[in-house]
Amino acid sequence: MFYLLFGSISYLAFFFAFIYFIAFVAEQYVQNHLSLTSKDFDIEALLINVFLIIFWGVQHSVMARQKFKDKIAKIIPPTIERSVYVLVTAVVLGVVMWFWQPMPGVLWHFDGQGMVWLMWSIFFLGWGLVLLSTFLTDHFDLFGLRQVWLAFLKRTYVPIPFSERWLYQAIRHPMMLGLLMSLWAIPVMTVTHLVFAVGMSIYIFIGIYFEEKSLQHDLGEDYQQYKKRTKKIFPYFY
Repeated sequence: MFYLLFGSISYLAFFFAFIYFIAFVAEQYVQNHLSLTSKDFDIEALLINVFLIIFWGVQHSVMARQKFKDKIAKIIPPTIERSVYVLVTAVVLGVVMWFWQPMPGVLWHFDGQGMVWLMWSIFFLGWGLVLLSTFLTDHFDLFGLRQVWLAFLKRTYVPIPFSERWLYQAIRHPMMLGLLMSLWAIPVMTVTHLVFAVGMSIYIFIGIYFEEKSLQHDLGEDYQQYKKRTKKIFPYFY
């Protein structure tokens, strides 16, 4: 029961952090967002923002590696390991958004209604792609709910097998494609947003490298052949 409660709380914490994150990137409805600008350039603000990106990247990547999971197995039961990861990710994401510093300057600002609608369409299509990708793998396993539910039912946890479903038949990382679309398709691109988008984009490609390295180790030749059949992020358009 405790595991089930903890897993549910972790899921809800990440859900609210994720909704806030969408508003944060969209520059709408929240107090601190990426369209805020400052009057003068401040090197301290840039350094804080770079540190926040690194902080996010280290937490998100290190905790996902099997070596880290093996080391904390004696402290954190495997049943809630994923829920702990989800909860810590939600907290770190909250820290990044709360302490993100405004910077001066605007890179582009689209006023035309057609261009604004195009940007917002790509933006929300990206987030839709992110959400859809979680269900094409296994949404509840990805966020730790399946693990705690099986433990509650006293059933043995069996990892979700690798499969090529729908979007995954064309590209290997549709979730990352969705994130890239949502980071860059915005009507007003401030320097504040630019630094965030560049930092997160760099992390996405670094994260993909380590994830594919891990999958290659776990799946061997099957994943190697899958890589030959598909593109990494951007699908063929013919």
